[in-house]
Amino acid sequence: MDSPLWTADTPSRWTDALSRYDDVIAAQGVTSLAAHDAWYQHELPSAITARATPLVTHAELVRMTEWKMARGEWRARNLVLVRGNAEREVERVTTDALALAPHPTRPIAMVATLAGVGPATASAVLAAYMPSHYPFFDELVAAQVPPLGPVRWTLGYYARYAEALRERALALGGAWTPAMIERALWAYVGGKAAYTTR
Repeated sequence: MDSPLWTADTPSRWTDALSRYDDVIAAQGVTSLAAHDAWYQHELPSAITARATPLVTHAELVRMTEWKMARGEWRARNLVLVRGNAEREVERVTTDALALAPHPTRPIAMVATLAGVGPATASAVLAAYMPSHYPFFDELVAAQVPPLGPVRWTLGYYARYAEALRERALALGGAWTPAMIERALWAYVGGKAAYTTR
């Protein structure tokens, strides 16, 4: 592998990495991942923003959690907890949380009050709603950003992670968003498959 993508200041290297994202998703060997990812990237954002008051439904939160786990580490107990949240509570909490955007941490903290939801799953909610400001919190991505240090699943760490990805998107210019930076970095290392075969 050539020099780390994080140090690249040429948009072409980032574009090349991002263009491989779908292939890397397919290469993970997880049956449901491609369908979940297509839904998360292309259908969910417009579903959220099309509502008179933006919110995430219980079914969407469950599927988002399944997407996150299929792309990363499967945690069956967390999925059970997420499924156990009441529909109205999920809608109330996500309505209130999305109204707080683009605050760097308060929306994440609010979504994380739901059972089974931590900063990573909460970030998936915000990244689907406002990809121009919130990237998904992924361990493999964070590990490629040296100034962040070891990954910590805290709001403070997420705030620094998101800010680093926002700054990189701004530096690249054009249509780049923090969410696109996250996907490019994840694809660059080959997703979880690359890590599990080392």
